[in-house]
Amino acid sequence: MSETTPQTPVPRMPGLMTGLSGKLLLLTVVFVMLAEILIFVPSVANMRLNWLRDRLNTAAAAGVVIDSLQPVTLPRSVQDEALMATGTKAIVLRKDGVSNLLAISDMPPNVDKQYDLSDVSAFTAIRDALDTLVFGGGRIIRASGPIGDSSMIIELILEEDTLRSAMFVYARNVLFLSVLISLITATLIFFAINRIMIRPIRRLTRSMQIFSENPEDPNRILPADRGHDELALAAHHLSQMEAQLQRTLKQQRNLADLGLAVSKINHDMRNILASAQLMSDRLADVDDPMVRSFAQKLLRSLDRAVGYSNSVLSFGKASEAAPNRKRFHLAGLVQEIRETLAIDPASGIEFVEQIDPGLEVDADSDQLYRVLSNLSRNAYQALAGYRGEDDGMLVKVITVSAKRMGSVVTISVDDTGPGLPQKARENLFMAFRGSARSGGTGLGLTIARELVLAHGGTIALVEKPGAGTLFRIEIPDRPVSIEDYRARTAGDAAISRTGGEPSTTP
Repeated sequence: MSETTPQTPVPRMPGLMTGLSGKLLLLTVVFVMLAEILIFVPSVANMRLNWLRDRLNTAAAAGVVIDSLQPVTLPRSVQDEALMATGTKAIVLRKDGVSNLLAISDMPPNVDKQYDLSDVSAFTAIRDALDTLVFGGGRIIRASGPIGDSSMIIELILEEDTLRSAMFVYARNVLFLSVLISLITATLIFFAINRIMIRPIRRLTRSMQIFSENPEDPNRILPADRGHDELALAAHHLSQMEAQLQRTLKQQRNLADLGLAVSKINHDMRNILASAQLMSDRLADVDDPMVRSFAQKLLRSLDRAVGYSNSVLSFGKASEAAPNRKRFHLAGLVQEIRETLAIDPASGIEFVEQIDPGLEVDADSDQLYRVLSNLSRNAYQALAGYRGEDDGMLVKVITVSAKRMGSVVTISVDDTGPGLPQKARENLFMAFRGSARSGGTGLGLTIARELVLAHGGTIALVEKPGAGTLFRIEIPDRPVSIEDYRARTAGDAAISRTGGEPSTTP
C-alpha cells in the first residue's frame, strides 16, 4: 500500500483586520497615544500652575482691598467669606518687607509643601505636578507669587486635595480627548494607507497566489500597473518576472519533450551506426588504396557518431565526460575537420589553415574536434547562404589559426560572413536561444563552451573591425608536478644521448 505525501496547506489571504491593515491601525493608535502622553505631562503641569495662579490673582485682588482698609481689623465673617472665595486657609500679604495676615482660619495650619510661582522652570513644574498627582492628598501647601509688577507678594495656604482633584478631572478630560483624537487619526490613516499601500500589496499577493496555482496559464499574469510609485514599479517587475517564468517553463517543457524524442531516435540511430561500422570494417580490407583511405576516415567519423550517440542517451544523467587529455599535433585535427566539411569548390568558400605543423595542444582530441567542427560548420553555413552587397567582390574565407604562448594555446576560428545578429549575441552560448540562423538550435555553441570549460579554458566572441565572426579559444596545458617534470627531463636527456626523439607527453 503506497503512502501519499500530505500536501502543505496553502495559506489564505488574511482578513482586513488580521493582516497588515489591522496591525497598522493598532500601531497608529499606540503611537498617537504615546505622542499624547508626551503632550499630557507638560499640559497637566501647566494646568496646575494656572490653577494656583488663578487662586493667587483672586486673593491678590481681595488682599489689595483689605490692605486699603488698614488698620481696621476685618470681622470673622468677612475673613471666612474671603477664605471661601479663594478656597484657602490663610491669606498673607507681604509689603515693604512686612507680612500682613489678611485672613486665616480658626486653627493656623501646618504647611507641608511650599511653592514659589514667581519663577518656575518647565522641569520644576513637571516634577511638582507629578508629585501632586502621585503622592499628593491630605497635605497643606503654601503658594506665593508677586502681585502684577509691584513689589507686593501674596501668599496662600490651602489644602492640596482641592488642587489634586482638579488635576484628576483635567487629566481625565485630556485622556478622553487623546483617545478620541487617536481613533480619528488612526481611522483616517488606516483608510488612506489601506488605499495607497495595503490594497496594492494585497493585489500583488493575490496575483502571486493565483499565478502559483497554474503558472502556465497566460491569463494569470499580473496586468501592468499604470502608477509611478514604488508599488507600481514592483507590480511591473512582478508582471515581467511571471511572463519570463512562463516562457522558461514552456522552454523546459519543450526541452523535456525534445529530450524524450531525441532519446528514442538516438536509440535506433545507434543501431544503424553499429551496422555501418561493420560494413566500413569490410571496406578497410579492400586492396584499393583510395578506398582504404576513405574507409579509415569513415571509421573515425562513425566512431565519433557512436560516441555522440552514447552521450545523448546519458545527457539527462550526467554532464559531459571528463576530458581524456594528451598532447597531439593540432594541424592534423584541423586538416581532418577540413576534409569532413567537404567544401564544394564551386561554392567559392576557401578554408585556410594557419597552424604550425609542430604545434601541440594538451587536450582531448575528440572533444576538441567537436568544438572546432561546430565552429567551422557554423562559419561554413553562414558563408554558404551569404551574398553580400556585391557578390562579385565578396571573399568567402574560413580561417583557423593557432599559436602557443607559454603554457596556453590560442585557437581562432574566423570567417568573412555577415556576422552574428544582435539576438544571437545577447543569447550567446544559450541552448535553443543563441542560434544565428532560422531553424538552428544553438546547441553547437553550448556544447563547445561546455567542452572548453571542462579543459579549464575559455571561449569568447571577439569583436573585429571588418565583417564576419571571430571566436577565440584558449586552452591551458595541464599542471605538471615537479616529480613528473624531473622524470620527463631525465628521460629526454637519456634519449638525446642515444640519438632518439624527446618525449612529447606531459
